[in-house]
Amino acid sequence: MSFLTKSPWILHYAATSCNGCDIELLACLTPLYDVERFGIINTGNPKHADILMVTGSVNEESRKVLENLYEQMPDPKAVIAIGACALSGGIFREAYNVYGGIDQVIPVDVYVAGCAARPESIIDGVVRALGVLEERSKNRVRQRKVA
Repeated sequence: MSFLTKSPWILHYAATSCNGCDIELLACLTPLYDVERFGIINTGNPKHADILMVTGSVNEESRKVLENLYEQMPDPKAVIAIGACALSGGIFREAYNVYGGIDQVIPVDVYVAGCAARPESIIDGVVRALGVLEERSKNRVRQRKVA
């Protein structure tokens, strides 16, 4: 297990959500669900983040911000799409200004379904993202040894 999976830093971005998934995501940080038991630290700086957690659908304004946040994050990184809106645009997918899910803009590693996504599902998604980070970290080490 690498240092990334022992103490990952997460960055939450609410694209254009109704705040249902945002509330459930914040519930993960409370003592009831205690996602911090995995060593997770919530940060507001993309340059320190390992996991990007996104709620809501993507429109023209949020697309630019989302791309910017993703580009600022160091490698290896993982992206979690949380809720129906982040997966497909949700109830807003037919709106004229909605691209759809966030995978239309940036690569997504873990999808957490639900409207709103339950804290248990979000925590499961974080654990899966830790696996993605672990694998990418191992691949980076292998690439350095080969080079």
